[in-house]
Amino acid sequence: MANLKDISRQIKSVKGTAKTTKAMKLVSSAKLRRTQVLAEAAKAYSAKINEVLNEIATKVSAIHGDNEDLSRAFKTINNVKTVDLVFVTADKGLCGGFNMATIKAVRKLRNEYISKGVEVRLRAVGRKGIDYFNFQEIELLNRELGLSSAPTYEKASEFIVKVFEDFNNEKTDKVILIHNGFVNMLTQKLSTNTLLPISMDAHKDLNASSTMDVEPEDNEDEILDGLASKFVEFNMYYSLVDSLSAEHSARMQAMDAATKNANEKVDSLTVEFNKARQAAITTELIEIISGVESMK
Repeated sequence: MANLKDISRQIKSVKGTAKTTKAMKLVSSAKLRRTQVLAEAAKAYSAKINEVLNEIATKVSAIHGDNEDLSRAFKTINNVKTVDLVFVTADKGLCGGFNMATIKAVRKLRNEYISKGVEVRLRAVGRKGIDYFNFQEIELLNRELGLSSAPTYEKASEFIVKVFEDFNNEKTDKVILIHNGFVNMLTQKLSTNTLLPISMDAHKDLNASSTMDVEPEDNEDEILDGLASKFVEFNMYYSLVDSLSAEHSARMQAMDAATKNANEKVDSLTVEFNKARQAAITTELIEIISGVESMK
């Protein structure tokens, strides 16, 4: 009977786990609906600001004939000596391979640049990424906790403005943003984007199709720096919101899988319990019958 008690205890424990994982799935589902609205609005705004900014920068570049007089944010930097990798992970776990996908991408990119003799500086958002690189004893230039779980435009701006200032002051030559983004309820997509310098290669044909008129101004650099700053700030904010949506969808999947596994385990233990109980009953019957026979 001790075996039956053990199995019964296991069934009770696994059922409790299944209830917890199911509740966590429902919580993530509710949070995902809220963050999805923010992510969709941010994505549309981000796409538009990218389009306008690149169009203005391309036209200014065409006016100058080269990019020597442009703001550093729009210059092509051929001799890259220092690269800043800004990456976003979650503050919490229990979301499958969501965080590890970003960490692996950061490690791969870091190793590639180091092999080329380029200095790499890491700027981390999110506890999981920070904990991983601390454990690996890899230096982090910036550590930001709480931002990935509750992103706001103001906090995103405060974080990324340091990166923008370092780029303008020539402390770094390239800024790359890495995050795991939301595609749909079942899929997340790793995104690796170069924030600075802002590439104009994809917009070389804008002069022919655009109706925007750009006239040279005395404070041209100041205007472009302001636009570039907004571009970087909003892309940072969008990556945080997008990452949070992806985190919730990944956690939903992980908790759904955990709930299914727990239910399967309960079914398996129930069968085992019934077999053990039948074996115990059979043994008792045999003992009773044997006792009766011995009394004859």
